[in-house]
Amino acid sequence: MTLLHSSISVSREQFDVFAGRMGRDMDADLVLSSPGYPAETTSVIGIHPVAELSFSETTSPDEIKTFCFGTPGVTMGYVSYTYGMMLRGVDSAKPRDFPLGHLKKYASVVEFDAAAGEATISTNDSALLDTLIAQFAAPQSEAQKGVVVGFPSGAPTMSLSRVPYEAGVRETLEHILSGYTYQLNLSTKFSWECPDLDPLALFLALRNDHPAPFYAWFKSGPHQVLSTSPERFLRVEDGHVLSQPIKGTLRFDEYTPEQVAQLTSSPKEDAELSMIVDLIRNDISANCAYGSVRVENHKSVFAVDNLLQMYSDVHGDLREGRDCLDLFLDAFPGGSITGCPKKSSMEIIENLEPHSRGMYCGSVVVIRDEQNMDSSIAIRTGVYNHDTGQLDSYAGSGIVVDSNPANEYQETMAKAEKFLILGAS
Repeated sequence: MTLLHSSISVSREQFDVFAGRMGRDMDADLVLSSPGYPAETTSVIGIHPVAELSFSETTSPDEIKTFCFGTPGVTMGYVSYTYGMMLRGVDSAKPRDFPLGHLKKYASVVEFDAAAGEATISTNDSALLDTLIAQFAAPQSEAQKGVVVGFPSGAPTMSLSRVPYEAGVRETLEHILSGYTYQLNLSTKFSWECPDLDPLALFLALRNDHPAPFYAWFKSGPHQVLSTSPERFLRVEDGHVLSQPIKGTLRFDEYTPEQVAQLTSSPKEDAELSMIVDLIRNDISANCAYGSVRVENHKSVFAVDNLLQMYSDVHGDLREGRDCLDLFLDAFPGGSITGCPKKSSMEIIENLEPHSRGMYCGSVVVIRDEQNMDSSIAIRTGVYNHDTGQLDSYAGSGIVVDSNPANEYQETMAKAEKFLILGAS
């Protein structure tokens, strides 16, 4: 059947209303980007899955490639941090409460070009095309406005509260001094019991109040992923590679230009970013052309979630015979949420953290073909289990030799704030 295309002029606000309606009424998966961020990307909606790949312990990179590249069309989904542990040979005895990965292809894909103010619908179903065009003109209902329903008041339970988290930082510092790691990302898990939660309303409210470049809404069995990430992992555009690792954080109540200098001049924050940039350079070099890997805009800063975040642009070009999944799987999981050296840091993380990360610190991916994809680091991410009524979210901080345990805990809580303030309101 011939692939049909239709382009419609719409504002970002109109597209967001349409996206919310698709998530509510058509069980769609969403990757939504806000403008003005260094990692801004194309917003993509996948409607009516026609093929799915759910990862198991035996799912190989070749199987993933066959699913993504064997038939034309956009692939959307996630790869969990736990699958990354398997790729890196890091064992875990913790029970898994989340799938290893889940990819889908769709009957229709809708993409939004914010700069052009244009939404493009691609489908091989003419009736579905007519339905989707009509949905752009439909009025917004109250249920689509993102009014949070069913979020419990009060504090969540934490897998690592303040005292054990700070103890974990001190233990990490001992590992650093012993030479087993020189940077490590330590996280905690926040859990709420909320059987009456409307997770889509929560997702839409977060997007409205706390915009970021990599919002993702993805259904996987009983689990609903709500990712609000500001960080790009790897983008490939016609073979050109870009990674934008974030390391270095400063919370602010009211922005002033002096805060940027405070962040960029900090030896501790500089060390965090520089170590990870070096790791990313090495991670992508195996699949990039010799001499093409370079760093630009080192120690750049942007604001998101009342946080100043420092990042760099790491570029390269895929070498002949390599595709975007070779690159992704060889570099996964992202170094900014493991630490370095990567494998030994992941082994220490597995011993220090009582929770399984699952989706957290994995990646949401949009794969178009062998030479084109975009992907996030799944931080600032929640997972809602419709069967149990439990919402989990996670946050962490990067620890280096001059880290202060109390400061690292406060940074972790600042990163979790947009979820935490819902229970405090």
